[in-house]
Amino acid sequence: MRKSLAGAAENFWPKRVTSIAEAVEFIDAAGFCLLFPVNEIPLPSLYYAVTRRRLHKDWIWDKYSDMVWSWKDDLPRRHKAFYAKYFRARGTIISLEQLPNFLRLCEAAVALDAHQQFYRAGRISEHARTVWQALEEHGSMATLALRYVCKMETAAGNVRYKRAICDLQRMLIAVHSGAEQETGAWASARFDLTARAFPKQVAQAREISCAEARKRLAAKFIEQRGDADARAISRLFGWSKIDASEAFAAAKTGPSHKTRDSR
Repeated sequence: MRKSLAGAAENFWPKRVTSIAEAVEFIDAAGFCLLFPVNEIPLPSLYYAVTRRRLHKDWIWDKYSDMVWSWKDDLPRRHKAFYAKYFRARGTIISLEQLPNFLRLCEAAVALDAHQQFYRAGRISEHARTVWQALEEHGSMATLALRYVCKMETAAGNVRYKRAICDLQRMLIAVHSGAEQETGAWASARFDLTARAFPKQVAQAREISCAEARKRLAAKFIEQRGDADARAISRLFGWSKIDASEAFAAAKTGPSHKTRDSR
């Protein structure tokens, strides 16, 4: 069952992606997708769109894999798409059109300095607050420099850092913002705050109701997968059965309308 879900998702895009411009076209059409395919997440992936291969035990790293890996840094740096570890903490790419909907539902359309508010409300850990504050004060930073500023240089500190930056990405507070060659090994990821990197989308998110955001995301998922139902929507987005059912019904009945509500 897992393989059939992943396979069906990959059939969304029939053309092979060969350039970053075509990658943007694919992402805009998908609305949201994975960087690499994951059996348990029924979404298309940029990797498959480029290579026409699914991941398997005999991993092949070639020029196509390297191209996809580079694009995850280039796309958000060029403000062509949003990239963070979102769905089940896996690499996720979100189009600029759909980003406000995600931000609204994650309550991530906040000011740069909202870390104290989130911390007092118990929504983030002390380590996540520290990382957030460092990004607020210093701007976009590469991993090693960010760990140094946060006093997380040690092995134990690195564990705390990884958990914190992952949490901020899953909340869509932090976003990849390119890469930097800090050592002789792999290039380090750069991170920035979503509020700084994508201010237009943050502003748009504040004008969308939660019901409308769910409707738009459900409609896009149904567009990807014609067999999607309310249950699949609930599992993918982690919504309640009631919210998923309402979003599914609304997505099936007509065009979107911009409205506000308190939910």
